[in-house]
Amino acid sequence: MLKRDIYVFSGVGLLTVVLALGVWLGSALPTGSWGLSFRQEGAPPIGTAGADQLGRYDAAYLGDTSEKVLYLTFDAGYENGCTEQILDTLKKHNVKAAFFLVGNYIQRNADLVRRMVQEGHTVGNHTMHHPDMSKLSDFNAFSRELSDLAELYEQTVGQPMPRYYRPPQGIYSEENLKMAQQLGYRTVFWSLAYVDWNNDAQPSREQALSKLLPRTHPGAVVLLHSTSKTNAEILDELLTKWEEAGYRFGTVEELFPKREDCL
Repeated sequence: MLKRDIYVFSGVGLLTVVLALGVWLGSALPTGSWGLSFRQEGAPPIGTAGADQLGRYDAAYLGDTSEKVLYLTFDAGYENGCTEQILDTLKKHNVKAAFFLVGNYIQRNADLVRRMVQEGHTVGNHTMHHPDMSKLSDFNAFSRELSDLAELYEQTVGQPMPRYYRPPQGIYSEENLKMAQQLGYRTVFWSLAYVDWNNDAQPSREQALSKLLPRTHPGAVVLLHSTSKTNAEILDELLTKWEEAGYRFGTVEELFPKREDCL
């Protein structure tokens, strides 16, 4: 269901052209899949859109790059038996994460969702049905995908859903960002991820760490999938290595200025 959530550029050529074209067109945001270009180990990557461009629409992909801080996020379209272990590890390290969930997940895993909330994690909006939101040009159709999930969440946990949104598959358009902003949502992209979603070809511990650790950078918004058995198995080691490297863990709330409806 979430097999296209990560779209990372391996080189810089195409992304450079996209960014240059955006400048030439007056800093217009390109439509398509969120992408990253890593140019230097340990340094923040360049995103398909710049931080300033995204900021106009209450969107972000990076946090404070002047501080050794990481923002841990998980996407989940279904439960694969890994979330309890992930939550246990987060609790052990006293790390608060954000879980971006779809309707199917909340409907089938209410106890896990309630546990996330009880243990201080943020549950964000990944839409009700996980469609390509860039194809929804009608405001009402776009709004229903978010509002239906928010209503389901409130019925499940007894409190309003925090207004943080992650586009399914990382596919977005400038119009989408405007509509999300009009609905009071902050859009959360990411600056560090790897191919962890394919349950038929899970990476080994060594492969996972070799992808994540060299690309770790100050202010990184980390995207992992809670469906990944590898992630569940390595999370304790991964968090320990990040802690030993001097990183602290922030929350998605810290990515944006404080606002009453996000508390």
